[in-house]
Amino acid sequence: MRVIGIGDNVCDKYEHQKIMYPGGQALNFAVYAKKLGAESAYMGVFGTDEAAGHVMAALDKYQVDRSRCRQYEGENGCARVALEDGDRIFLGSNKGGVLKEHPLVLDDADLDYIRSFAVCHTSNNSYLDSQLPKLKEAGVPVSYDFSDKWDEPGLLEHVAPFIDYAFLSCGPVGREKAEALCRWLCGKGPQMAIATCGSAGAILYDGKEFYTQRPHLVEAVDTLGAGDSFTAAFLIHWLGSGSIQQSLERAAVFASETCLVYGAFGEGKPYI
Repeated sequence: MRVIGIGDNVCDKYEHQKIMYPGGQALNFAVYAKKLGAESAYMGVFGTDEAAGHVMAALDKYQVDRSRCRQYEGENGCARVALEDGDRIFLGSNKGGVLKEHPLVLDDADLDYIRSFAVCHTSNNSYLDSQLPKLKEAGVPVSYDFSDKWDEPGLLEHVAPFIDYAFLSCGPVGREKAEALCRWLCGKGPQMAIATCGSAGAILYDGKEFYTQRPHLVEAVDTLGAGDSFTAAFLIHWLGSGSIQQSLERAAVFASETCLVYGAFGEGKPYI
């Protein structure tokens, strides 16, 4: 199976450790998919600083294809992170660095390349929303992570018609509201909507019925990347002809394993 993450990449800088870890929703998806046995690629934008070099080196280590990435002079995407009892807390970011100034504009060669994948995954931080109609017209199934920003005015309405799989982080909103969001989304385009709710587990709506999944609770050292790993594991197993419930279970297990390492998938490097 071939899958691709398109959009954001960052270096998560843990201020209390003075260590930076490669990450970003789209990039994490590509790395996790590779770790799960899929053939994966990443398409995004890099800067020219030390953080960019570290992220690219991590992709090369995991043999994730980055042949269609762009690179521009300037600062790579980065975020400042702290941990509180194992829960990651974002302190701020440069909003994608060079990606914000040079968002991806997909050309015909890009689209031909993307058509060779079973699914492409992107996110609310990828500056790719304007390109979603191109992906839809190209017939490429699209997975989209709204993270916890699904309540931004107009975001759901703008994105929903062009995607096939919607992922939302619904944390404290409660089961009733999460179900309503999933039901509304599936009425606007996606074939599935999946809401992760932290320690309350996850729910999935396929346009007909709801499925639930309990979390696999662990003594987390770092929850960063848990949602991205859940997404990757679910899609890999679901697209590999697994059942919905089995795919949710695999996703919960893989997400719990992610919480046992620092950063999204390790590969930390000291920074000054």
